[in-house]
Order: sequence, then structure tokens, then C-alpha cells
Amino acid sequence: MPQFSFDIVSKIDLQEVDNAVNQSLKEIHTRFDFKGTKSNLEFIKTEKKIKVLADDDLKLRNLHDILKTRMTARGISVKSMNFKDPERAFEGNLRQEIELIQGIPVEKAKEIVKVIKNSDLKVQAAIQDEQIRVTSKSKDELQAVMQLLKSSSFSVPLQFTNYRS
Repeated sequence: MPQFSFDIVSKIDLQEVDNAVNQSLKEIHTRFDFKGTKSNLEFIKTEKKIKVLADDDLKLRNLHDILKTRMTARGISVKSMNFKDPERAFEGNLRQEIELIQGIPVEKAKEIVKVIKNSDLKVQAAIQDEQIRVTSKSKDELQAVMQLLKSSSFSVPLQFTNYRS
């Protein structure tokens, strides 16, 4: 009997992140409440980070809202952003880094595998680097695993790829 499988991954498209940051910058430059401020966003692709500079707490929250809205519109989950604590910069400004998370950390992978094994579905789940491979003899079982994981809440965004029959 044939084996069917798929991979559970957590990836983000860095080009879409770049587009979301650029759209956010356009909005910042046109908004009245940001006129004459030093507020800025910078995407560093090589480090997979976004640097945020804001004049005060209110502007920082507004920058977060703008960025989250643009990221969501571009199909990037807010769960893939790790907001570091803001720190004071020159002239009373606030500086903050946002790390972009790619791949499933080992602890989260173990948690996901545990959820799959506790579901009593006839599937095998194996951790492979920063992804999880799920195999079964039944396509229906694999689809049930996908539905189970979609309904569960994890701190990393999950995508299902490499579906093989």
C-alpha cells in the first residue's frame, strides 16, 4: 500500500517582508501624525530583522500597527515577528528590533509531534531539522492532521508543503 506524506514548515517570504516594510514607510511619510518626526523602519534582509525608530511610545505603537497591518495583507503571520524590548536612543527616541522567525524550533516541534501523537490518528510524525514530516497510508488521516493543527494554537505560523502521494 502506498505511503502519503507532507511536511510541516514555518517559512516567510523575505521579499514580501521587504514589500510590507516599504508600504509601511510610504504610509508613514504620508500620515499627518508622523510629519516632522524621526520615526522610521528599516529591513535588514541578511540578519532577518526589522529596526524600528520612534519618537515616543505612541508613535512606536502606531508603527507596530502599520507594520502588522501591512504584513498581514501580504500573507505574513504576525506570529513570525519577535518584538524585542524597546530601548532609549538619542534625543529621547525609542529603538526596537523585530526578529523574523523562520523554521520550527526543536521545543515547538516536539510539542507539535506530541499533539499529533495524542490525536489517535494513524500517522507517523518525525522531526527533520526545522520541519516535521508526517506520513500515513491514508490521505484522509493526513488531512485530519492538517485540520487538527490549523485548529490548534501554536506560537509559530505553520504551513503544509511537499504533499506526496
